[in-house]
Amino acid sequence: MVAIMTLTLFPIRLLAAAAMMLLAWPLALVASLGPAEQEPERPLALWRSSVPWASLPTICCPVAWLRRGFRFLERVDATAAPRLLCTVGGKKARPRSLPSSGGRVVDVLLKAIMRTMWFAGGFHRVAVKGRQALPTEAAILTLAPHSSYFDAIPVTMTMSSIVMKAESRDIPIWGTLIKYIRPVFVSRMDQDSRRKTVEVIKRRAQSSGKWPQIMIFPEGTCTNRTCLITFKPGAFIPGVPVQPVVLRYPNKLDTITWTWQGPGALKILWLTLCQFHNQVEIEFLPVYAPSEEEKEDPTLYASNVRHVMAEALGVSVTDYTFEDCRLALAEGQLRLPADTCLLEFARLLRGLGLKPEKLECDLDRHAESARMKQSRSLTLPKFAAQLGVPESEALQDLFALFDERGRGEVDMREYVVALSVVCRPSQTLDTIQLAFKMYGSQEDGSIDEHALSSILKTALGVAELAVTDLFRAIDQEEKGRITSADFERFAEAYPDFAEEHLYPQQTQSQSCTPTPPAPTPNGFCADFSPENSAAGAEPFRKKLD
Repeated sequence: MVAIMTLTLFPIRLLAAAAMMLLAWPLALVASLGPAEQEPERPLALWRSSVPWASLPTICCPVAWLRRGFRFLERVDATAAPRLLCTVGGKKARPRSLPSSGGRVVDVLLKAIMRTMWFAGGFHRVAVKGRQALPTEAAILTLAPHSSYFDAIPVTMTMSSIVMKAESRDIPIWGTLIKYIRPVFVSRMDQDSRRKTVEVIKRRAQSSGKWPQIMIFPEGTCTNRTCLITFKPGAFIPGVPVQPVVLRYPNKLDTITWTWQGPGALKILWLTLCQFHNQVEIEFLPVYAPSEEEKEDPTLYASNVRHVMAEALGVSVTDYTFEDCRLALAEGQLRLPADTCLLEFARLLRGLGLKPEKLECDLDRHAESARMKQSRSLTLPKFAAQLGVPESEALQDLFALFDERGRGEVDMREYVVALSVVCRPSQTLDTIQLAFKMYGSQEDGSIDEHALSSILKTALGVAELAVTDLFRAIDQEEKGRITSADFERFAEAYPDFAEEHLYPQQTQSQSCTPTPPAPTPNGFCADFSPENSAAGAEPFRKKLD
């Protein structure tokens, strides 16, 4: 069946979708003309006042005809177009209230073209439940679960603004369409970009409906829709009411989900276009107005909204995040096992307000302190002072994770190794070098087999790990000690050393979870299923238990 659809239906749908995008492109181009480098000071609804019509040469035929068409629209009643097009897709949709008739027609035309594109792609019916709130009622729409690029359907149906990476505006044709809805761009090159993004969202959210609504996917990544992961707080920092929106794809065969594991983007597109009929449901839940406590605590606000959405979807929640998945699936010579305790370690850090991605600059300071104190361990008060946080129940859970013997003491070196892996999951050798500096002898920086075992068990977050074969392979001169240079030379000569010397024994070891979870096909990853979540369960008490 797929082969038949590939030769018949797939090319027709692909060409039709491309044609619709090309048809929408000139409309979006003219309507979004203006400076692209800076955040506009006013909404797109006033586009007629900001477009430099005088700078558009008459010889440029397509633009010139569009310009004349828009001038004609200024002299006629444009309300007929919204009335004509508001039933596209089988659902009546209230046209967006814009102060200019030209702007309103462009908005409706683009919505109609995009709806036609999705129809051509097999989404013949888009079921809409509930009522979309007005911008004055809820300036922010929070959508979940986020599982595919087909989640753009509600964006094109509402023409709401979205938060996107800045590189997206450079994509031919699609970048122009994106610019039309005045997205909030996040730049990876600008270290201050996140703060600026929050400021822009806050300014728009508090504009009393002058700006279009902002659609935000608070999960921050795609999942397999079996649970809701931790919401990022960006949408909730402004402290204004939000409208939760849940998405469902009730299809017999799931060709929609696009996650870390499973088919790639092109295969997902191919399989979906080969389906004769695809369904999507968009449900607008009641507006959620935050309490005073939630306004002061965006994390609490995000968590409460997530539980409302999870209840509407009938799924569980998990405290794992996008960063956890990046850690679990990081590519490096020391691949983390499915039952690693480092995911729990990262969760406990966030519970203390210590974000792993921001702690990398503290690694050297902690490492130097751990090296000076290697002859003695730290008690809970000293551990709290080293981390710069007050003693709390969350800190006790983190402390217990490294309190191997239950004596009320932890080895600071183990904390630094675990932190290095969490901060730099793909930089295996950097973590090993840092560990050698802390565990190495004063004379030549060498370590013995016991120290190597401690380093690798902590770096992998496992209970037991046989390193004898690996140590002997590195210690070819049988000195009983190895240096960082020895380890680097061996790793360079045998890049797959972990697969050969560590992982076969690892499969029989114990660690945080009694039974390693089975791989999840086309899913977020096995560790993020609700059954394996630490949410609502007793925290793990020992790193090696």
